[in-house]
Parts: sequence; C-alpha cells; structure tokens
Amino acid sequence: MYKAYKYRIYPTDDQKVSLAKAFGCCRWYWNFALNLCQETYLKTGKGLSRGYIQSLLPGFKKEYPWLRDAYSQSLQVVALNLSTADKNCFEKRAQLPRFTSKHGRQSLSYPANVKFEGDSIKLPGKIGLVYCHRHRALEGTIKTVTVSKHADGQYYAAQNIRNEALRILSLGTSDTAWGGSVRQPGKTSVLLDAVPVESGSPILANGRVG
Repeated sequence: MYKAYKYRIYPTDDQKVSLAKAFGCCRWYWNFALNLCQETYLKTGKGLSRGYIQSLLPGFKKEYPWLRDAYSQSLQVVALNLSTADKNCFEKRAQLPRFTSKHGRQSLSYPANVKFEGDSIKLPGKIGLVYCHRHRALEGTIKTVTVSKHADGQYYAAQNIRNEALRILSLGTSDTAWGGSVRQPGKTSVLLDAVPVESGSPILANGRVG
C-alpha cells in the first residue's frame, strides 16, 4: 500500500540555481516531445511510445549538452509521464496533455536513489543534501520523490511511500471497499496531518511523476 508524504525543503542559493536548471531541462524535454507527439498524431493518427521518446535522449544530450544539468532518470520519468498522459487521453480518461511554462509551479521527479540523512533529504545528481522540515517520520520505503517549486517561491518534496505493514493489514479486505473507509492494496492515501498533496500532483496519478 502506498502513502504520500509532502515536506517543505530549504535549498541553498546554489541548490536553487541547480534546481532551476533541472526544472528547465525537464520542461524543455516535455514540451519538445509533446510537440513531436502531436505532429506524429496529425500525420499518422498514432502516438509515440515511451521507448521511442526515451530513445531521443542520447541524441538530445549530444546536441544540447545543458540537458545534463538534469538527473538522467528525471528525464526518463518525463517520457513515462508523457506516454501515460497520451494513453489516458486516447482512452478518454483525461484531456490532452498541455505544454508547460516556466511561470508558476515547477517540478521534477526522482524514481530512485533518494534518502534521508538526519535533517536533510539527499537528492541524486548535482543537488545533494537539502534541509527538510519533517513534521512526521516516514513509515515505509521511498519509491518516488517529486520536488517542486511553487509560485510563492517555496520548495517541497513529495514522497510516494510503500508501507508493507499497511499492505498486510489491508489483505483480506474486499476490493469493493475502495471508496469507503478501507483502501485497496496498491492505492495511494494521503496522511491527513501532513502538508496536503495537490489533487493534480503527479505522485497521486497512477505513479505519474514530474
């Protein structure tokens, strides 16, 4: 069973610069790939697979060396998010994915290699240790972390946590209980005393991040 925790983080000035560059890389890759998906659909009536979108990265990094400012797996998550968004649109479960702007909320996701060390969260790549205000201890294994900067300038880290104890407790419950007081195994619930996770947050949408 999964839970989402969201903590406020306090990057240094240098880390803010590094995050801004990483946000920009992920945003550019999303917008470029989304435009390519739309052009392909208009010509062929078909979308692009996650594998194809990810296969563009090596060439992009040679052509645009600044893409290396973002952690490589964060860029791979962009391809996953876009292919999932396209699939949901084709299956009429969601609207068309939109282009992103440098104005407003910025985010990127880390699918692995994130851990807490004392009062800090350690992000992979160029960011490193960032002070984190943890008002509640984590209970479980970190699966995905989404780092975001909001329009008010505040930074947050939202963790998707797998809690084996809660999963075991949920065994034996009816699947039809989803929507009531009992959660289905594999669904995400949000701790009520944590900072609220936005309803549109990637961390709550079928594993979608970034």
